[in-house]
Amino acid sequence: MNPHTAQPVSPYALFYSLWSNRGLIAQMSKREVLGRYRGSVMGLLWSFFNPLFMLMVYTFVFSVVFKARWSVGSESKTEFALVLFSGLMIFNVFAECINRAPTLILSNTNYVKKVIFPLEILPFVILLSALFHCSISLGVWLFAYVFLFGMPHVTIFYLPLIILPLSMLIMGLSWALASLGVYLRDVSQLIGIVTTVLLFVCPIFYPITMLPEDYRALLYFNPLTLVIEQTREVLCWGNPPDFLVLAAYWLAALLIAWLGFAWFQKARKGFADVL
Repeated sequence: MNPHTAQPVSPYALFYSLWSNRGLIAQMSKREVLGRYRGSVMGLLWSFFNPLFMLMVYTFVFSVVFKARWSVGSESKTEFALVLFSGLMIFNVFAECINRAPTLILSNTNYVKKVIFPLEILPFVILLSALFHCSISLGVWLFAYVFLFGMPHVTIFYLPLIILPLSMLIMGLSWALASLGVYLRDVSQLIGIVTTVLLFVCPIFYPITMLPEDYRALLYFNPLTLVIEQTREVLCWGNPPDFLVLAAYWLAALLIAWLGFAWFQKARKGFADVL
C-alpha cells in the first residue's frame, strides 16, 4: 500500500477500521495505561490513589475552607466536592485526549513509515486510556458517595448514553487536530490555552444557574456543558437525562467524528513527506 494513495473516508471505513484493528487497539491501549506508571513502586495503584487524593483535597477545600454549597439551602458539606468531581471526570477525559492529539503523529513517526500501520487508531488508543482512568475516578466517586450518602441512584446506568457521544466527539476532534499538528506545530500550544479556558467556562466549579440568564445560552455552545450537566443529573440528582437533547448531541457527535476522520484520511497522504 502506497502512503500517498487516497484512503477511504466513508463512515463504514471509520467503524470497519476500529473493529478490524480491535486486537491491536487493545494491545496498544494496555501498553499506554501501563506505560504511564512504568518504573514506579505502586504502579497501576496510582490510577486509584490520584483521584482519591484529589477528591479528599476538593472535599476539604470547598467544604471546610470555602464552606461552599452547590444549591441554596443545602446543608451538606461534601455535596459540592462530589458534584465538582463529577464534572472534572468528564473534563479530564476531554482534556487528556485533546491536549495530546496535536502531537500524536509527531510522537509516533515510526508508525508513519510503516505503510501497513493504521494510523487512524492512534487517537482511539489515547481515548481508551483516558476512559480507563475516568472509570477509576468514577469508582472513587461511587465509593465516596456510598460512604457519605448511601446507595447511588439507579439512573447511573444511563451514564454510557452520555459518555459514548462525548467519545465520538473527542475522536472527531482528535483526528482533525492530529493531522493539523503535523503541518502546523503551533496547534499544540493553542490547544493548551483553549483547554485551560474551557475548564473555567464549563459549569464545573459553579452551577450554570449562577450565571445571568443572558449568558447561560452562550455556555451551551461549549461542547462539554451539556455532557457535564447530564452527567450530574444521572449521578448526583437521580434524574434521567434529557433524551431529546441527548439525541441531538448524538447526531452532532457522529457528524463531527466522521468529518474528523475524513479530514485525517485526506491529510495523511502528506505525513511521510513532512516528517
